Amino acid sequence: MSIRLSDGTSQDLRVRVQGAPVDSYPALPPEVARGTVRRITVVGEAILYRRCREVTEFGTPVLARLIDDMFATNAVAEGAAIAANQVDVDLQLFVWDITDDWGVRHVGHIANPVLDELPAAQRVLAEESEGCLSVPGPYRLVARPDRAVVRGRDMDGNPLVIEGRGYFARCLQHETDHLHGRTYLDRLARRERKAALREMEDTKDSVFARRAARAAELGK
Repeated sequence: MSIRLSDGTSQDLRVRVQGAPVDSYPALPPEVARGTVRRITVVGEAILYRRCREVTEFGTPVLARLIDDMFATNAVAEGAAIAANQVDVDLQLFVWDITDDWGVRHVGHIANPVLDELPAAQRVLAEESEGCLSVPGPYRLVARPDRAVVRGRDMDGNPLVIEGRGYFARCLQHETDHLHGRTYLDRLARRERKAALREMEDTKDSVFARRAARAAELGK
């Protein structure tokens, strides 16, 4: 299925799995059923502030299980994506399950991601609201390029290139930031960062309660 956009181009609305369109896909990724929910690290924990190690062993049951667990944890938290250090694992890996601004759902994982440096002529900044599973509660406006290309490997070590626009581009940049030891709070002015942390303290208990309820709903 495709739709005609206002600029005259068409948009394929099929779900993209690892960047490739598929004709059908379940409401929850299959990894969610296989995975175990892990604790999500919270801002202030050391693992969120250092660059993660590269994935060097591909095609292993350990890596497959980690990806399953990350999808399950992301589903319970109702997130768009989650990085390995957000489940307390020091590896350059993140997964996503997100619907972009045009209604296209993107699902996948990537190891050792590197963002392309976009030419200045192609860098259009968009200031949009952004949150984080490791900063439970607050959202703040963050400026990021509205297009992103990330290159890395899949779980079997095959080369992978993922391109995103709009909200999906923001997601790819946000998660790559995590693997370099940064959260969206690091992109805020000091006063705004302190305000977000105060808000987090006020709201985190209700966020944790929603996650627990969602886990029970999913049988996790």
